[in-house]
Amino acid sequence: MKSILKVSIAAVALGLSFSVAAEYPDRSITMIVPAAPGGGTDTFGRKIADLTEKILNQQITVENRGGGSGTVGMANIITAKPDGYTIGFVWNSPLTTLPHSLNVPYSKDDYSLLMSIGYSAYTICAHPDFPANNGAELLAELKKHPGKYTLGNDGAGGTMQFAAERIFTKAGVKVRPVPFKGAGETAKNFLGGHVDLYGGSIPPIEQHVKAGKAKCLLMTSADRNSALPDASSLKDIGMADEETVLWWGLVVPAKTPASIQKKLEDAFLKADALPEMKTTMNNYGAVVRPLDAAQTKKVFDTEYAALGQVAKAIGLSKKDK
Repeated sequence: MKSILKVSIAAVALGLSFSVAAEYPDRSITMIVPAAPGGGTDTFGRKIADLTEKILNQQITVENRGGGSGTVGMANIITAKPDGYTIGFVWNSPLTTLPHSLNVPYSKDDYSLLMSIGYSAYTICAHPDFPANNGAELLAELKKHPGKYTLGNDGAGGTMQFAAERIFTKAGVKVRPVPFKGAGETAKNFLGGHVDLYGGSIPPIEQHVKAGKAKCLLMTSADRNSALPDASSLKDIGMADEETVLWWGLVVPAKTPASIQKKLEDAFLKADALPEMKTTMNNYGAVVRPLDAAQTKKVFDTEYAALGQVAKAIGLSKKDK
């Protein structure tokens, strides 16, 4: 009887040890960033991974898997084992923009959104002598001359082009898009006089605005941005609902257990609220805006639907090809 009791106690103890050992996370986590090292996405991913390590008491190893404008890394994320030990830190273009114009190797049902950390607005800027000084005047000038002006962007079918076309379609404006390889190249060609308007992120153009070589007239965000205080917001022109910004968030394979998703969501939200995260993002002209899973899903659904309509309107929808 005593031997049976000892065996039972040992079994219970062993079971408890297994239970404790299996508590998530009990080993390091891999964070896939679908971009090359360096740049805002990689920097933000590494920073929030570092801050969240301290909250989860577990190492988070960042792996860069660039290619295909983020679609290669996304394919790696959604095919990983759904156990919470592989997560993805991604910007919105592979999620809400590219699926409308490209045959990407995943669908929106293949992953779950955990949270989003914040955003960076795009801006539309003109040369100093351009006949407009705010967003309303810009749209009026463009409407007066359909197809006359060219707008440089950081890639055909990218989020910046869709963000601008979303506004232009609503305003009944036609502008000729000219794609370049990144916002830096867009700024260079804009300053060289090869395009009439700059469309891109804030950092590549900000110093030139301060030097008087450009004036930014409109943000693609609902609110104004302190980095470019003279540029109109979409609220200023009555188009707050047409916001399209560059935002970043965490995703996991779709079948990851809900309890693990919740633990990750809570941990990353806490990390995003720390002052260090705000400083890091502000250094890149980005704004911290922690959104939980439900809030991020709402942003995703609205943007996905809106950009699908934009793709059709400008002839980039893969369904129409």
